[in-house]
Amino acid sequence: MEHSSNGIALSVEGITKAFHTGAALPSWWPFGREQTNVAGKGGKAEAEVKAEAEIKVKAEVKVKGKKRVVAVDQVSFEVRRGEIFGILGPNGSGKSTLIRCISTLLVPDAGKITIFGLDSQRDEMAVKRLINRVSVEAAFFKKLSPMENLIYAARLYNVSARQARADALRILERLDIRKDALAQPLEEMSRGMQQKVAIARALLTAPILLLLDEPTTGLDPRSKREVQTFVRELQATHDATILLSTHDMHEAETLCSRIAILDDGKIVALGTPAELKALAPRTNGVDPTLEDVFMALTGKALKTQEDEVAG
Repeated sequence: MEHSSNGIALSVEGITKAFHTGAALPSWWPFGREQTNVAGKGGKAEAEVKAEAEIKVKAEVKVKGKKRVVAVDQVSFEVRRGEIFGILGPNGSGKSTLIRCISTLLVPDAGKITIFGLDSQRDEMAVKRLINRVSVEAAFFKKLSPMENLIYAARLYNVSARQARADALRILERLDIRKDALAQPLEEMSRGMQQKVAIARALLTAPILLLLDEPTTGLDPRSKREVQTFVRELQATHDATILLSTHDMHEAETLCSRIAILDDGKIVALGTPAELKALAPRTNGVDPTLEDVFMALTGKALKTQEDEVAG
């Protein structure tokens, strides 16, 4: 996939990532129940000897019973500078694995990822300074407040505490997070509020490539709209490049200039929303939706965000 780095923010070429799953411990294995602490051979307690043996057998069973599962299978695409590019697919389609590979959290088994002309593996540290990632399972210091978490994150990027506080206040206000909540421990806040803080933390470092992995999952409708509006403003005012993974049809269609549909680790279609809709026929004079396109291409239905939260 040839390109000029001047116009391409992200190039993904033939990325493959597989995992190995292990078999369960056999039912006949006798250990695991409470043991009596009696000295055994060599002076070790019997429980300790059996625990060591159990660990060894578990490892052997896992190796012998391992199964290779391909999560991302030879995926290739390019994201243009200043574009909001969507990865649309159901749970288990490989979206999050792909995002983790791009963010350098996972090393692909094959293929190459180039970010603003930098190789994601060879130039990993330089790449990390250009990107930031928001995921549905964002991690925080839960005992600390939103402001403390944001200042800590900013300091990792050599942003002064004073500048971090000013930027954090501006971003949090735009996300409609009340000032009286800024000193509240995160563990006392709702999941939706924590997700807003995660987005604020990512934006605080002004990344030029923002990776959003299901960023609005778990948010109430109002918060969801606020986040989506902020994403549009970020792209428009800062010329940010955004890669958005989602299973929300409306979110993908309204935010993204182009969308790749991912199913079972493979891209089955890629284009603008209008181009994708043209892949499915009209029914009774009604234009197809992205859901219709996905059904036509995969024979599957996407869960709604509400289904995801509930289940």
